[in-house]
Amino acid sequence: MGFDGLPDGWTVWNDEPEGRGILAYRPDVFDTNRFPAPCLPTIFVTNGSRRRRPGASQVPTDEWHVTLFLEPEVEAGTETYDTRDAAVAGAISYARRFASGEIDYRGLYQVPREEYFERLDELTGRPRDE
Repeated sequence: MGFDGLPDGWTVWNDEPEGRGILAYRPDVFDTNRFPAPCLPTIFVTNGSRRRRPGASQVPTDEWHVTLFLEPEVEAGTETYDTRDAAVAGAISYARRFASGEIDYRGLYQVPREEYFERLDELTGRPRDE
């Protein structure tokens, strides 16, 4: 199963047929010229271990994980699936929720990036916090 049916704005960055997949949100907007490179929202599909020790992510598991990152250290959440096909479907669903403004990314930051948030709000149609 491929990443067919992604909502507008999401691009397949990497797709290993039986392995990891990476989706990127609006790389035309969140580029290194207007925003720091780490600000590119990404969704990872992987069956690597979720343990926090070096090299753990390289160890395959029986579970597939779908994780949305706003930045490398800013994780919006992870969903777990039994198969890669289910994880790919889950990633597409996650991408749709993000693109429609359903994900509260502002609450994930200790130090807000206001210009970044304003641009995400504009692109996703999410109402701005007052």
